[in-house]
Amino acid sequence: MHMRFPSVGGDLSKESKESKTKNEVSITMSGEGEDMQELRHIPVALQRCIDLLSPSIERAISLRGSAVVIDATLGLGGHTRALLEKFPELHVIGFDRDKAALSLAKENVAPYQERLTAIHAVYDEISSTLHDLKISHIDGALFDLGVSSMQLDEGDRGFAYSHDAPLDMRMDQSQGKTAQNILDTYERGDLIRILRAYGDEKFAPRIADNIIAARAQGTLKSTKALAELIKESIPAPARRTGGNPAKRTFQALRIEVNQELEVLERAIPAAMEALIVHGRIVVMSYQSLEDKIVKSFFTKACTSTTPRNLPVELPNSAAKFSYVITGSESATESEISENPRAQSMRLRAIEKVAA
Repeated sequence: MHMRFPSVGGDLSKESKESKTKNEVSITMSGEGEDMQELRHIPVALQRCIDLLSPSIERAISLRGSAVVIDATLGLGGHTRALLEKFPELHVIGFDRDKAALSLAKENVAPYQERLTAIHAVYDEISSTLHDLKISHIDGALFDLGVSSMQLDEGDRGFAYSHDAPLDMRMDQSQGKTAQNILDTYERGDLIRILRAYGDEKFAPRIADNIIAARAQGTLKSTKALAELIKESIPAPARRTGGNPAKRTFQALRIEVNQELEVLERAIPAAMEALIVHGRIVVMSYQSLEDKIVKSFFTKACTSTTPRNLPVELPNSAAKFSYVITGSESATESEISENPRAQSMRLRAIEKVAA
């Protein structure tokens, strides 16, 4: 395995990203005309992810003297930093489409910058990135899906209905359509489709009709206006249960803006293909649509194609992966109490057992 890595801020014209201490990342952020404010991020299932990836990393180090792991969703880098702290022979290739996160990560990963190649890219670019780096295989991959704590906590990004902000919702603010573009241009049928498919919204037709009426009047220009429109679209009895009624629509728009499910459907098989035998993939998902995709790929990879009634395995039909976790795991009660965003997390892991 040929390994010449650009470190943080390296040569791939894709920028870098970062992490901080073992249990918590503390980052200072500033904005024009704003007071400095501290953003605190607690990585979800930190120790569990390290434990799941460690056997593959340790095996690679014992055989080759080094290991390579992909952090497909670098975020604020809590998981990556912990891995780099534990394994001095480890190199991490970290992906993030969010330039703001990458900038923060540079500062936080400073002690380990020579062992992190941080890439400004969507994580479905795994194959092309490994080709550019002349890397044939990886020893592990970690996916921490969904919107990051930083993106939720930055009110002006438009992800949260609790902050009044422009209707952006892009994870990469340097390119692509915004939620405002979708609300301004999608036909009624397309609005209903994404609200139902990505938000499981029963009142999608009412919301879509009100979106079309509001955009004709030019009144739908902020997250606050959208959240109020959604509230008015849903009957009062239905608003009394299930949390904020805007949650489902905001999730649906975010998924559509960032093409999250399509990206995931390309990225998981790419990571599986890149994995060396005895390497592991660990995935944390936070909503059922993501988890369903991950479960489907993992189930197929861990299932033999030999008919069940045959006494022996047919050639080339044995499963190439095996479960590290049977089914999935959720966050512990103590972790949820410390980090409420972990409540919906589902953790899955598989290991490659054959080429």
